[in-house]
Amino acid sequence: MFSSSLEHNFTRPNERGEYEVAKGISSTCFRAILDYFKNGVIRCPPSVSVPELREACDYLLIPFDASTVKCQNLRGLLHELSNEGARVQFDIFIEELIMPVMVTCGQRGDRECHIVVLTDDDVVDWDEEYPPQMGEEFSQIIYSTTMYRFFKYIENRDVAKQVLKERGLKKIRLGIEGFPTYKEKIKKRPGSRPEVIYNYVQRPFIRMSWEKEENKSRHVDFQCVKSKSITNLAEAAVDPGPDQASQRMAAQDAAAQPAAADLAVVDPYPVALPPPPTED
Repeated sequence: MFSSSLEHNFTRPNERGEYEVAKGISSTCFRAILDYFKNGVIRCPPSVSVPELREACDYLLIPFDASTVKCQNLRGLLHELSNEGARVQFDIFIEELIMPVMVTCGQRGDRECHIVVLTDDDVVDWDEEYPPQMGEEFSQIIYSTTMYRFFKYIENRDVAKQVLKERGLKKIRLGIEGFPTYKEKIKKRPGSRPEVIYNYVQRPFIRMSWEKEENKSRHVDFQCVKSKSITNLAEAAVDPGPDQASQRMAAQDAAAQPAAADLAVVDPYPVALPPPPTED
């Protein structure tokens, strides 16, 4: 059983001479998986969750589908099957619908792409003189009712986001947003620009980038150093701390005391002193 792996040094016994082939898998789950090699069917025990069984099958390279797995918990089983089906379906969407739009954006020099998914019956009729003012003119549109129904489920959006991450894309956002389709009416006001009202429909969108960092310069950015001086009068009016208050009072007292030269008193009526005696 381990002859080929031993030749390539892939599998080694532990200190007790045992081979660990299912590390991290519980004994109950592994016992259920062994039934696959006997009769080709795995019956999920009640104590084993469906995600745990799914991870074990992926680790041991056993197909996980409705023909090989029998489970009492139908909700959990169908949830895992839907996740797998969503991955396969989204890979098809990427190759057939999303990738051509991304290539077109890249050929224009863009570093990101914003895609709105409309149904096949949606009609976009914008007024050339008064287009929408929300930036929708930079959005890429994909007409696909199948993809629209796919993205209605939040579980499918989570799977799609994970697939896009695995394929190296950044800044991924998926959700539902309003998108203008056609002009309903125009409100004209004297002295101001006419206001155009569009009809909005809720449609899925995908936003992603293929650059690690966007909107950042590769040159040196100079940082502004905050000055320690008080330039705001409101901050200067705030009560200072005890240390600052004592220093400020000492400075005021020093400024109030006159200098020694200022204390000298000049007599307005000087008295002439006699000359000192001289020796003959």
